[in-house]
Amino acid sequence: MNVLIAGAGPAGLYFAYLAKRANPGWRIRVLEQNPVDATFGFGVVFSDKALEFLRTDDPATYELITPQMQSWTDLTVVHRGAPVVIDGIGFAAIGRLHLLRLLRQQAASVDIRVEFERPLGSAGELDGYDLVVAADGANSSVRRSADFGARITHCTNKFAWFGTHKRYETLTQTFVRNRHGCFNAHHYRHAPDMSTFVAECDAQTWERAGFAGMDEAQTIAYLERVYTEPLAGERLLSNKSIWRNFPNVRNDRWSIGNRVLIGDALRTAHFSIGSGTRLAMEDAIALNKALGEQPHIRDALQAFEAARRPIVEKLVAAADASGAWYDRFPEHMNLSPRDFAWSYIQRSGRIDPKRLARTSPHFART
Repeated sequence: MNVLIAGAGPAGLYFAYLAKRANPGWRIRVLEQNPVDATFGFGVVFSDKALEFLRTDDPATYELITPQMQSWTDLTVVHRGAPVVIDGIGFAAIGRLHLLRLLRQQAASVDIRVEFERPLGSAGELDGYDLVVAADGANSSVRRSADFGARITHCTNKFAWFGTHKRYETLTQTFVRNRHGCFNAHHYRHAPDMSTFVAECDAQTWERAGFAGMDEAQTIAYLERVYTEPLAGERLLSNKSIWRNFPNVRNDRWSIGNRVLIGDALRTAHFSIGSGTRLAMEDAIALNKALGEQPHIRDALQAFEAARRPIVEKLVAAADASGAWYDRFPEHMNLSPRDFAWSYIQRSGRIDPKRLARTSPHFART
């Protein structure tokens, strides 16, 4: 089998590793348009039990990555300066660059080498392969090579990823107001001495604050004033930290012929539910399994979609609901800190009061 994988993010790297491990005779080529170690953002967060989905079938990767993750069992929501702790809502995080290095290490163990700074120049480069896996992100070149029925819409809020040396003991959501409007920060540690800090505001606040006319240094200075309390004297650190609107990517067709989409090329899930990287890696697992069970490529790609689509659609619906809540978070800030936390934790529709009473008994009782 001759396989081309476009993209060396978590989806592409993990699929390359799994496929080569299961099929040593396959010729697998991985192309990545960016230079090595040029990655966007700081940390990635996993909800619930982090990499438990790897433990049974891939203990080597589980044991490699899990000890290097930061983990905690509570969630903190800060509104009007009052922190409300929601117990039992666990997360784990790791630096995105560090995760990619570990996944490249696994890929190298089965003789996979990534070709960096190698963008796809034309659709013709996809010819001559038995299988083409598009793992090249939300702006996928492979997806643009054929009609997958792609639809891309955007959330209305503006957000930008930063880092800070301030250490946070839990994933924390800090909501604040100033004279220009409402802001939120998603912040959590992804290494012992580093945290991810995602700044977010609604479009009206962004315009009133004048961010469109600010350079990077001015933006950071402004945000450090907004987030004086959660930063506690630490600085914000930038890494391609530009303002964006979150893109909701959806595709009617998951595959066409021998070309298949996985990860963010297939669909995105709003970052507020902490499932994007897990979804990408689970796509890789499901695609590898389907290829192992079906003798023909097209049958395997259909089996991959049939098995995975119901799971993905359920999670994406929760992500969309969460993203919609954030797009309206200034409205919810009229609530008291306690009621605001209740609104926040139920935003995705996945946690109702009965489930919350089981997972977060202290929060549910108070």
